Amino acid sequence: MIRGVDAGRLHHVAIAVPSLHEASAFYRDMLGYTLGPEHLMAEQRIKAVFATREDSRIELIEPTDTESGVARFVAERGRQTMHHLCFEVRDLGRTLDRLAAEGVDLIDHAPRKGIDGLVAFIHPRATGGVLIELIELARYH
Repeated sequence: MIRGVDAGRLHHVAIAVPSLHEASAFYRDMLGYTLGPEHLMAEQRIKAVFATREDSRIELIEPTDTESGVARFVAERGRQTMHHLCFEVRDLGRTLDRLAAEGVDLIDHAPRKGIDGLVAFIHPRATGGVLIELIELARYH
């Protein structure tokens, strides 16, 4: 049990997709979600779009090459599928330090820039198989 980590609300569910264009159309036209702008995250080698409706947020992520982690994830599954869950935290650096002190397997040991703030990932080995993203929203900086 991890002590002292105060994860907040679920910020988004991310879906890895082979095509943002095709996936976006479904969320917009069939589910009535509003699509935000497309973001190129060159460092992570993805393009991302948030689909929102009221308090719900879905991040659609498409790999921009064939070698990235997201590209391998999509290739292994051969279709779009859930990629990760993202939870809000107030102090990401402190949260990562606490997780590391508890021996939690982290992908990121320091925060990095994301679309809505600073982000870091916890390895699925530490969570029972689910990739977890933590985000410190820009409004907390």
